[in-house]
Parts: sequence; C-alpha cells; structure tokens
Amino acid sequence: MSNLRGALESISLTDVAQLLHVNRKTGMLQVNAGRISGVLYFSGGEVIHAETLSASGELAAFEILEWTRGQFEFLTTQVQITPTIRRTVPDLLMDSARLQDSRKRLDTIFPSMTAIPWPTLPIPQLLEGLKLFSEERRILPYFDGYRDFQDVMGASGQHDVTVRQAAAILKDAGRLTLLEPDVQVTVVPLKTGLFRKGDHLELPKAMEAAWMALPPYQQGVRNVRLVWAKAPVVERVEFSATLGERQLAIPRELMQAWEFSEGSVVKVRPAP
Repeated sequence: MSNLRGALESISLTDVAQLLHVNRKTGMLQVNAGRISGVLYFSGGEVIHAETLSASGELAAFEILEWTRGQFEFLTTQVQITPTIRRTVPDLLMDSARLQDSRKRLDTIFPSMTAIPWPTLPIPQLLEGLKLFSEERRILPYFDGYRDFQDVMGASGQHDVTVRQAAAILKDAGRLTLLEPDVQVTVVPLKTGLFRKGDHLELPKAMEAAWMALPPYQQGVRNVRLVWAKAPVVERVEFSATLGERQLAIPRELMQAWEFSEGSVVKVRPAP
C-alpha cells in the first residue's frame, strides 16, 4: 500500500527518511531519478538495506540520499531481506552529509573520474610520514597505472570519496600524478593474409611512442583496452608504421562481434 509519494524537488530524501524514522515505518522507499533508480528498505523506522543498479548496502544508501531530482514513493509492506545496514538513520544521514561535503571538495581536485591515478614512489616510501586510514591503504594497490577512478572503485568495493581521498593525500604530498592516456581512434579493418594473422589489434607506431613516454608503460604496451558504450574489452595489440594517425585496425570478425563498422569511433588505453 502506498501512503507517501512526492517529488524530490519539493522535499529532500533526508527529510523523507527522517519522517519515516520518527514514525517507525516498515516498507520500501522507491526512488526514481530519471535514468537511475533505487530502493531504501525500512524496518521499524530504520534503514536496513538499500539497492541501486550499481551498488547495495551502505554504498547504495549514500548514492540514493544524494539524489535531488525525481520521484519517490513509500510502500508499506513486510520487509523480508537480509540487513546490510546496521546503523541508525541519524548516523546514516550524518555520514551522508559528510560524504556530500567531501565529494564537492574532491570534485575540484579530481574533476574527471576517467583519469588514472599513478603513485610516483613505490611502497613503503610512498607512505612515509603520511596518515591514511586502513580502507585508504587497501585502495593503493589498485593505483596500478591502468585503472581509472571508476575502475578502482569497482575493484576495491569503495565509494568514490574514499578512493579520491586516498589519492588526494598522495597528491598533496607530491607523490601522485594523474594520467589521461585515453586516445580516440577510428576503426578500420585489419589487413590479413597468408603471413599476417588476424589475432590482434593494430595501432600507429607513434601512439606506442607517446604511451611509452608515460611511467607505467615504459616497458612497452602489449594489450589495449577498448573504452566504449558496451562492456570494455582487452585485446593484444601490435604497432604499425603504415597505419594512419589515430587509426585502430580490428579483424573483421571482431568488428562484427562488437558491432563496429569502418569509421566507428572508440577510445583506447594501455591494459595490463
């Protein structure tokens, strides 16, 4: 049964959560914010679980509580779900507010989530004299020169504030730089023959030289990652002096599998 609904432009989710908490409500708070949606599960006025398309538990709750546009509806119903959130609503809302403040600050330091954080010193020298929380220390191995901030979030299971806060501490100490090796290229068919197998991709030789000038790739680039609308893919790459500038040669079989046509545009970056 729905007994509470409205627009986020009229009332914030923080106020809605406090109202449900005070009245000890049990049910699901469904939120639709355009292309994204999520659910907060309440039991006796406390948020016990949350889900979005990209996260669950506290990460999902913090994500939902930041939405400021869209519609919400609370459905009074029995909630039979394993609790993943075990803090009070006031604590959850307080941490949500802290995260939002931190995110605004970090957005000015790291405006692009597709930038790749690269520590300039090896561990343990990297950490000498620095104070990092345990969750921030656990993130550092994912700063490998290949993962951007979004990739690090996915691999570490940490939200963007924790990931970027770890990077900010290193950057303030002069021990981290940002790389943006992504290159936009145009797809052409890979020319194959009796002595030339179609088991790899090809890029211009000049692109190899540009990448090898960056510290993480000085030993050479053997694989590339295609960054596009569908799931990213990693393939072996060779570099050719005959390819035109910013061309990516792909075997026709892969072009068909990936639904590329000649002239399609995609981004590539080095991959491990």
